[in-house]
Amino acid sequence: MRVGIVVFPGSNCDRDVAYVTGEVLGWPTQLLWHEETHIADYDLIVLPGGFSFGDYLRCGAIARFSPIMAAVQSHAAAGKWVLGICNGFQILTEAKLLPGALVRNRNLHFICDRVYLRLEAKHRPWLQGYGDRDVIQLPIAHGEGCYYADPDTLTELEINQQILFRYANANGEVTAASNPNGSLNNIAGICNRAGNVVGMMPHPERAADPSLNHLPSQHTVDGLQLFKSLLGC
Repeated sequence: MRVGIVVFPGSNCDRDVAYVTGEVLGWPTQLLWHEETHIADYDLIVLPGGFSFGDYLRCGAIARFSPIMAAVQSHAAAGKWVLGICNGFQILTEAKLLPGALVRNRNLHFICDRVYLRLEAKHRPWLQGYGDRDVIQLPIAHGEGCYYADPDTLTELEINQQILFRYANANGEVTAASNPNGSLNNIAGICNRAGNVVGMMPHPERAADPSLNHLPSQHTVDGLQLFKSLLGC
């Protein structure tokens, strides 16, 4: 699995992802400056978290026009893998590679926490590495993580099984209390219809190294399984 990680001005999770894919998993990994336009050699393109272009205007609004994004759109259209994490998710919605938008958190505060997620649409390739598990735990860190879409789009996401993660409690129950940011339908991550483009607000790269113990032992590598799922594809 050859991985390219896009670096925008303001990205700050690019090297975290590179550590996971390059060091933990041993996949050939390259950081790609946002002005790069040749990405055909990569199987997986990752748009990492951070504050691309300082989040001016709104999150992802400027990054969406970076030269590399035309290549990312072609990469996605060819059926190759694209993963947007946090700010990367925001960029994917701005670029119309994923539907909906990410807006200010319900309480207007930045949230840095750990959340439980219920796995949905488990037939999608990204989740196949989780086996029979239905609940995982990942870190979040965002100020604009509230997923919003119009009613018709929400209906399409449900019908087409494009929702991969919902905020839930430890038992997998989707409740208002388990929703940290006000996302509609407790949505934490989605994919496109084809299933090769994924955007998610939680950070899988921050739960991917078994030597870290900031999560309970049963959840230490919950994020790693997301990446490893692609090996079977």
